[in-house]
Order: sequence, then C-alpha cells, then structure tokens
Amino acid sequence: MDKNVRKVRNEDINPCIEETDASQKCLEAYNYDKSRCAAYFQRYKNCRKYWHNIMLQRRRDGVRPDMPTAAERQKLLAASGGKPY
Repeated sequence: MDKNVRKVRNEDINPCIEETDASQKCLEAYNYDKSRCAAYFQRYKNCRKYWHNIMLQRRRDGVRPDMPTAAERQKLLAASGGKPY
C-alpha cells in the first residue's frame, strides 16, 4: 500500500474512517451524484471538526499524541454517550 493510503486507513491517525467509507459507498450507489449524499458529507465534516477540536485541546494541554488513539477515542465516545456528530 502507498504511504498516504496507509496513513488515511490507519485508525489511530484517522478517526473518521467509518464516515469516509459511508460517503464513498453512497457516491458509488448513486453514480457519483453528490446531491444525494449531502447527509453523508455533512456527517464526515462534523466528525473531522469534532476530532480536530479534540486534537487542538490536547495540544494546548500538552498531551501526546495530539490525536487520541483508536482505543482512547472509543472510551471518549462511550463516556459522552455515543458519537456527538
């Protein structure tokens, strides 16, 4: 696999793999008609925004790594009652 593809598919780096896959499947199902997949795109944007804010807060607090690992993210989501986006 290409280095960039591995980075995008790494669950410890990319917290929005599920949303990425869902929007891609929608595009494929509707013959790349973007207007029919707007909800999936919005969910992806909300996911990226949420985790970006978490990353910035951790960086301000001096926590390393900046992005929580996949296991840490699961604990954060469970504590907040599910995905807030």
